[in-house]
Amino acid sequence: MSLKEKTVSGIFWSAVDSFANYGIHFIVGIVLARLITPKEFGLVGMITIFISISTTFIHSGFSSALIRKNDCTQEDYSTVFFYNIIMGTVLYLLIYFSAVPISNFYGEPELVWILRVLSLSLFLRSLTLIQTTTLTKRIDFKLQARIVIISGVLSGVIGIVMALYGFGVWSLVGRALSGSLIRSSLLWIWNRWMPSLIFSKKSFKELFGFGSKILISSLIDTVYSNIYYLVIGKYFSAEQLGYYSRAQSFANMPSSSLNNIMTRVTFPVLANMQDNKYQLKAGYKKLITNLMFMSMVILVLMAAIAEPLVVTLIGEKWRQSIIYLQLLCFPAMLFPLQQLNLNMLKVLGRSDLVLRVGIIKKVLAVPFIVLGVLYGIEVLILGMWANALISYYFNSYYSGRLINYSIKEQLSDILPYLLFALTVGAIVFVAGWQLPVGYLVKLLLQIALGILLVLGLGKLLQLAPYMEIRTIALDKIKSIRDARRSDR
Repeated sequence: MSLKEKTVSGIFWSAVDSFANYGIHFIVGIVLARLITPKEFGLVGMITIFISISTTFIHSGFSSALIRKNDCTQEDYSTVFFYNIIMGTVLYLLIYFSAVPISNFYGEPELVWILRVLSLSLFLRSLTLIQTTTLTKRIDFKLQARIVIISGVLSGVIGIVMALYGFGVWSLVGRALSGSLIRSSLLWIWNRWMPSLIFSKKSFKELFGFGSKILISSLIDTVYSNIYYLVIGKYFSAEQLGYYSRAQSFANMPSSSLNNIMTRVTFPVLANMQDNKYQLKAGYKKLITNLMFMSMVILVLMAAIAEPLVVTLIGEKWRQSIIYLQLLCFPAMLFPLQQLNLNMLKVLGRSDLVLRVGIIKKVLAVPFIVLGVLYGIEVLILGMWANALISYYFNSYYSGRLINYSIKEQLSDILPYLLFALTVGAIVFVAGWQLPVGYLVKLLLQIALGILLVLGLGKLLQLAPYMEIRTIALDKIKSIRDARRSDR
């Protein structure tokens, strides 16, 4: 199979993987939101930052280092595997004994055992980094998609059953922990990679030399991404954090899915092009326009249908999430673009620039967070808007300079699609505002109108990203159909 065929196949199965993962998570979240209260969602949100930071330490940039290295050995994989086991155990013990002070910080006694039980997932994740890394290096996302779907469905059922039996916040814990256990088990059963009893100081030093800067940058990103949970939980309330977390889960589903699809596939693919700057720029340019077209269209439309979407799916008790969702769609729109620019720095081996950019962006975010604490959650989210633009500038400046793809050229490539998305979104919003029908009917009509506008105008205007995505999708569907016919 050629690199192009591997890329197309990888993007397809990565899309299945990501949308299945976030789609199942989204659907299960909708059901759970109807069964438990905003406060119970907020309690889990309060400890998200501690789990996320610990997960970053487990990864330690090793995954990126292994994917980038073209000649990885069993010694490399085994060294990283045993490091992960040790780190996962140490972090679990650290969180276990820190649970009481964390609970006291928020003033929520329930958090002690919630944190101690939920953090068991850290050890389970430490077992699977090499499994997922080897699959990613092979651009094998078909197996990962299968595992994601199975673990997502089974853990979702467990969480919903627990909620129906009145377990409240523990249904969220049970769902998360069972999902990690099932995913880890399936990766070991189906991937069949086994470690050797080796720990090489040389391998560790080489991989950590690149990965350490990625680790520090990832820690900064993780703290920044989750600091809003900590700030809202501390200075507002668990209930307000519940509203915010539900809104963010809506906005994150398309942006994180698109980001996972593109960055997971493009990193190993672009790494193969790193010595050919002309080819690298051409491929990168196409990725940016296609990614941003999808991101802007989906998130502008989500902002336009936010009210009927929230009320229909999770009920009137979550109405306060609507304004948060509309405001969060803008920074979520830019998130995949920021990550793709950072990916390019990693491909080119400039983990030092990844770290530098991360530090600059997060230092500049501090004043916006302070203003949010003083003036409310809406101001806090507006601060994300400003920081998203600043982050984009720094991310694209360095990556663009290295491959001769300037910010001006990037903006000229993506601005037409932003105008397209805003036009479609405005039409859908105004049409919904004028419809004298119930929320469910309004939601369905707005979604149908949005799809028709995107498909119709995209083809009429012959928008390059739309035409390419359409061609790839139709070709992949045809190949799957032909394969099934040949099997009969």
